[in-house]
Amino acid sequence: MVIWSAPLIIIIALGAVTWISTHKLDPYRPLDRIDAERAIPAETKPITVEVVALDWKWLFFYPDYGIATVNEMAAPVDVPINFKITASSVMNSFYVPALAGMIYAMPGMQTRLHAVINKEGEYDGLSANYSGDGFSHMRFKFHGLQQEGFDQWVARVKAQGTALNRDAYLKLEKPSTKEPVRYYATVDDGLYTSILNMCAHPGKMCMSEMMHIDMMGGGGPESAENRARLEYDSRRGTEEAPATTFPATGNPARSEQPAEGVEQPMSHDMHQGHSMPENDQNSPAPAQLNTNSTTQP
Repeated sequence: MVIWSAPLIIIIALGAVTWISTHKLDPYRPLDRIDAERAIPAETKPITVEVVALDWKWLFFYPDYGIATVNEMAAPVDVPINFKITASSVMNSFYVPALAGMIYAMPGMQTRLHAVINKEGEYDGLSANYSGDGFSHMRFKFHGLQQEGFDQWVARVKAQGTALNRDAYLKLEKPSTKEPVRYYATVDDGLYTSILNMCAHPGKMCMSEMMHIDMMGGGGPESAENRARLEYDSRRGTEEAPATTFPATGNPARSEQPAEGVEQPMSHDMHQGHSMPENDQNSPAPAQLNTNSTTQP
């Protein structure tokens, strides 16, 4: 027992350090310190930023200020930021290397991140998860500002911005690359919630409604009419995209036309002298196929 006491103490110590550190680094856990040496002052109020990963740009809502921006965000120095993160189509990953670790943005789900910026400056933000053609340009600027500078930034967004209503959002949601910075001075109530619940498009059922129906035991046979209201694909187009072999064959996807420059296989009738025998019920099978016959030694 004495021999094993030293290793046991080491394992317990390492386990305790791992347990504490893991929970302190949990991105869902609200911050209790500004940095390693300073606790958050009691009078400090965190700001909330709702993040939506679009194809291929970033949309930021500031619900406390009633504004929104595209491909640019700002926060005051030494003020905790509570991020709520989702996506409109495919999975992405929200990442500001100077701010905090990366965390996934997924459609129909909300992830969280708590962070704080301790130094003024302009920092790069990006998507760290491949999401299609415009992935490499899915970047934004994050500004760490003193409180006065942040207030001026909010005032500039309100002065220069336009209105972000449902129609404006549906246009913004369409895939595009190298999207410029945009400001929105006003935002429709509940827009972020409808994006999160995948019902920003008119006529779509919100996921919260669907989950409530499931919780109550389902909608029964009459719920079949809800199927169309639950179909969602922001990348679906009206024209069918060509297959990857289109340039080589010269024909559209799933075309019945033979591919150009590709010889078609010959049918059995074209093999002279190799036609299959007629299926005659009264004639015996060929010797090599007659499995009922026995071979005499």
